[in-house]
Amino acid sequence: MQALLDAIARIEPGSDARRVFHGRGGLHPGCEHWTLDAFPPVWLLTSFQPVSDETLAVIGEALSARWSQIAPGEPLNWVFQCRGEGQADTRLMAGSVPEPHVVSERGARYLVHVLKGQNHGLFLDMAEGRQWVREHAAGHKVLNLFAYTCAFSVVALQGGAKQVVNVDMSAGAMAIGQQNHPINALPAGASFLVHDIFKTWGKITRGGPYGLVIVDPPSHQKGSFIATKDYLKLMRRLPDLLRPEGRVLLCLNAPQLSPAFLMDQMREAAPELVFEQRLANPAVFADVSDERSLKVLVYRAPAVVRASAGS
Repeated sequence: MQALLDAIARIEPGSDARRVFHGRGGLHPGCEHWTLDAFPPVWLLTSFQPVSDETLAVIGEALSARWSQIAPGEPLNWVFQCRGEGQADTRLMAGSVPEPHVVSERGARYLVHVLKGQNHGLFLDMAEGRQWVREHAAGHKVLNLFAYTCAFSVVALQGGAKQVVNVDMSAGAMAIGQQNHPINALPAGASFLVHDIFKTWGKITRGGPYGLVIVDPPSHQKGSFIATKDYLKLMRRLPDLLRPEGRVLLCLNAPQLSPAFLMDQMREAAPELVFEQRLANPAVFADVSDERSLKVLVYRAPAVVRASAGS
């Protein structure tokens, strides 16, 4: 775990939520099971395999030593989570966690919950995707599918979106999403539909067309979405949802599926949509293979083809 200890020793002060160490990328042999995230004022250490109390004590000492250097006199707050086979054992190791716990990222604020569940309210690897939406949402009506806690909605409205329609089947996640808007002084402009997307197409389509559609589903969640089975069905709907030259942000976080999976399916389901680019992931999320890392692809609908005079 030396690479993790080295990363802790290099921690610099920062007010934004961010990943500090990404062993999951495979670039640090022997540390593939470790991640360390900052959700200020709390540090979240995650292991994807069981570890001993002695190991945790060594990491805790390293965190405490570095924290005393960069934040003298301030208490160290850190949480440990061990994940495996769908289970999460979470422990508060030192200090406390604020309630509510609000973190920031590039001027936006989000509610998070690091002491419960495996998803904490904000996916840190999607930071560049959120920034892209902020920069491209101006003047558009935006559809945010699989909205979770509506972080994309927040940045879209900050970027000047006319309206955002958020759709997710989780009432709990959507309730957090609704709270994320007023804490960013965004009291209007967003709507929230707690529905199964595949059973709500009529309502979703009637609300369009959209200048930007965001698709960020779970890769494999029974009863909700299984990428290998459901992404193609979803892609077939996209042309009817988009206005001319509207864009789609297509996301997938499944190490076993490459970008080619999405691109091949899009060519089959909606060949008229044009691939523009794959967004880079934050540098800290570097992976031994770009094929494995988070996929965020941008597609564009064609412009209206106008009939020529005399035709």
